[in-house]
Amino acid sequence: MGNILVTGGGGFIGSHATLALARGGHQLVVLDNFCNAKPATIATIEKMTGQRITTITGDMRDEQLLADIFTNHKLEAVMHFAGLKAVAESVAQPLDYFSVNVGGSIALLRAMKNHHVKKIIFSSSATVYGAPQQLPLTEKSPLAPINPYGLSKLMVEQVLQNLCASDPTWRVATLRYFNPCGADESGLIGEDPLGIPNNLMPILLKVAGGEMEKLQIYGNDYDTPDGTGVRDYIHVVDLVAAHIKALAYLDKTKDSLSVFNLGCGHGHSVLEMVKTFEEATGRNTPLPRLMAPRRPGDSAAVWTDASHANHILQWRASKNLKDMCVDAWRFYQQSKGK
Repeated sequence: MGNILVTGGGGFIGSHATLALARGGHQLVVLDNFCNAKPATIATIEKMTGQRITTITGDMRDEQLLADIFTNHKLEAVMHFAGLKAVAESVAQPLDYFSVNVGGSIALLRAMKNHHVKKIIFSSSATVYGAPQQLPLTEKSPLAPINPYGLSKLMVEQVLQNLCASDPTWRVATLRYFNPCGADESGLIGEDPLGIPNNLMPILLKVAGGEMEKLQIYGNDYDTPDGTGVRDYIHVVDLVAAHIKALAYLDKTKDSLSVFNLGCGHGHSVLEMVKTFEEATGRNTPLPRLMAPRRPGDSAAVWTDASHANHILQWRASKNLKDMCVDAWRFYQQSKGK
């Protein structure tokens, strides 16, 4: 099996991809600055798989570091997860998002080009579509991001598009999705962000676990069935399975650039997620909550049409909202020793 560089391989999605790739027999190099991840996660994956994973702590904007990685390791492909990912934070700190997400990706691609590694899976985001004109979103929907995070992802996509146009021997798969959650069924790895979490699931976990006082729901006056935002949640294990299938697809496609939406094909509101979480975790009382104003950069309702990935990659999301809640709660309890 080929040697794969996983950028951001210690993070939530990246760690599950690292686990899946290791289980699949790949030799791995993980690059992560661990600004929002823990090195212990890689050690856990090594114990789970019995495989040593070369782990390099550093910033993907460091071009000398990247040159050393590609010189010292015989890499065949890159799975690119590294980046900043909080919508509200991107509105407050746009320069950081463009520097890390765009600048870091360009540095990575330059290193790949210099070392003749031309196969990459780019973990993008469905935020590149912005406020949808119609739902569900398809790969042909207009691209008009409404926040710096989404714009930074689109800019990387445009770089990849131009790179493939300049050299059709590249093989690139861009994957767009929303709101991954859940955890590996072992409960040994999962979403455990450093600091105050930005995503709904880790907030639910911390409120249920008594680490946070209450859940803030941002906006209850959207034009949705219950007034709260509707999102396309996807189990991280399903999401990673699509990345693995996309990697295999690059070996047989004649297209230099392929784009796939990933998702369950329908949305769930914030309140629906909260209710499912309460039921899945056996709570007898509702989680304490506070309705707060809408956050800048958020859309009312978004979900994707994943039929292209269903057809081309032979991939389909298999886990539902309850699975996401049960698996995430299992990881949380085990990580806290409960």
